Amino acid sequence: MVDPQRWLSVDSFKGWKVKKYLLFVVPLFFMHLAIAGSEAVKPYQKGDWQALVNASSKPLVVHFWGVTCAPCAREMPEWGKFLTKNKNKNANVIFIQVDEVAPESALKMLTKANLQSAKNYSLLSPFDEYMRYEVDAKWRGETPITILIDKNGKAIRKTGPMDFYQLQSWFNSQG
Repeated sequence: MVDPQRWLSVDSFKGWKVKKYLLFVVPLFFMHLAIAGSEAVKPYQKGDWQALVNASSKPLVVHFWGVTCAPCAREMPEWGKFLTKNKNKNANVIFIQVDEVAPESALKMLTKANLQSAKNYSLLSPFDEYMRYEVDAKWRGETPITILIDKNGKAIRKTGPMDFYQLQSWFNSQG
């Protein structure tokens, strides 16, 4: 019979290995639960574009951004303010993070911008030409870029920082 005191004791080499393993795994497990449980950032991959666009029955704005993109970092808090002001209106906005960084970095930036409860996505694989072409054949991959899709399905591409006054006007024009 295994003596539980000996198995978990520091004196036992195997017990020491188990403790070291548990000290490493348990925090990772709870960190994973915190990130996955919040569902703040969902996965985005090739082929998801049409599903995102078709799932919306009202005007849609899709904003592509990156943690390592300086204009994106300056602009994200403005997106948070915009969505807070228009919380009960028809502002249907999706954020897709496209650079290869740790999920915690993206979540930290979203939280700082007050966007942690917005519709957030992050790429599962590196951002490649196929994925860019799927969104817009003329897009070269620069960020930030925002795609406005009106109630009739017509898309307008806006490269660079957003003019939120114009965005508000666009939403208002969609009825």
